[in-house]
Amino acid sequence: MLLNILKYPDPFLKTKAAEVAGIDEVKALIPDMIETMYHARGIGLAATQVGIDKRIAVLDVPDENDERKERGKNLIVLINPRILHAEGSIVYEEGCLSIPGITADVQRYAALRVSSLDRDGKTVEFDAQGLFAIAIQHEIDHLDGVLFIDRLSRLKREMIKRKIRKALEAEERAL
Repeated sequence: MLLNILKYPDPFLKTKAAEVAGIDEVKALIPDMIETMYHARGIGLAATQVGIDKRIAVLDVPDENDERKERGKNLIVLINPRILHAEGSIVYEEGCLSIPGITADVQRYAALRVSSLDRDGKTVEFDAQGLFAIAIQHEIDHLDGVLFIDRLSRLKREMIKRKIRKALEAEERAL
């Protein structure tokens, strides 16, 4: 079932998501989140983006040299994800399903060590680099109520907010 992706400035996007206590409470949600992510042509989706107050994210980050971008090849479900270690620095032009049409360069860690529960409730630890590390940080930010525009300078953030407000006003006038 497709879920509704909340759009900025929806206040729920600022929610710091609650820990998942038991896998059974979220098992039915995971396939819907995956379907919604693919339908929106995203590479990641956090539960807070679909109005759910749980620490869950789904990601399918294509290999950097994979021209076909094979869907499902790198699909991963993160429940209660935590960054154990981070190092290095990388700047990447990020976008977000909750802020359509807006992109900006964001500085992130280049490499991570992550701990999470998988969709079966087993603890997994893994390393992530490049776009995969960036996407994980982006989704964990969502679970903490942080949007990528919150990581920009105040000036850039205000310019983007103004652009979004103008677009929303134009949309309302068109209705």
